[in-house]
Amino acid sequence: MKIDLHNHSYYSDGVLSPSELVLLAKQQGCTVFALTDHDTTDGLLEAQQQADNVGLQLVHGVEVSAKWSNMTVHIVGLGVDMNNAVLKQGLKRHQAFRQIRAEKMARGLGGAGVFNALDKVKLVAKKGMITRTHFAQMLVQEGVCKDMRSVFKRFLTGKKPGGVGGQWAQFDEVIKWIQTAGGKAVLAHPLRYRMTNTKIKRLLSHLSGAGLDGIEVVTGSSSADEITQVSQWAKEFGLLASVGSDYHGWPNQRVRIGQLQQMPNVNETVWKDWLWQD
Repeated sequence: MKIDLHNHSYYSDGVLSPSELVLLAKQQGCTVFALTDHDTTDGLLEAQQQADNVGLQLVHGVEVSAKWSNMTVHIVGLGVDMNNAVLKQGLKRHQAFRQIRAEKMARGLGGAGVFNALDKVKLVAKKGMITRTHFAQMLVQEGVCKDMRSVFKRFLTGKKPGGVGGQWAQFDEVIKWIQTAGGKAVLAHPLRYRMTNTKIKRLLSHLSGAGLDGIEVVTGSSSADEITQVSQWAKEFGLLASVGSDYHGWPNQRVRIGQLQQMPNVNETVWKDWLWQD
């Protein structure tokens, strides 16, 4: 089976619609596919309709921002009930903060000479949610920066003009939202947080202590050495292994849906008990 459990549509910061994303996953040979938009499940109904049409197994997912030790990490919920009241309330809280953050970012950019930033960024975002990625895309389109990496470096982090701290729920609360909704809570892309290995292991100790189910062992940008490293951590902390490309469809993104390296055999997978495997 070709499995990809981390992907984004234009309901958060992806380029494609949920339907287009499912079709692409099918074309790429995926048998199991998850839509995991940031802090929203709004695209799942459309994705499910298309998945039924083309015969693709869709896992209902969401990627939730969370606070740990004053840092932001991302926890993917897989197999969630999108109608669960606890999850819906939590995501609504994060969506409200995203709106406030967008307004603060726009004001900060205005002070740096980027005027009408909020109006401009709304033209980039295809749905109501505005993310930092949308601001980055807008600043590239406006010619302020040459690429998205330089945008984040110059404008959107820390005390830079568009930098706004994330007021996300704590990691243990986010894990509870996901599990209350019947899902598995999985730490996304563990090597992307710019932490030392020692700090990552402390993160994993705290999250696993709070009930974290799994960790993404294979991502769209993983090297063989990184896969070996993360699979060892999964074993050490008793975490299930997951796999996900983190596909967004950005023009400069090399990641492709379903084009992932092999999962090592040493780990138990996050999908090991899912019924469709029978």
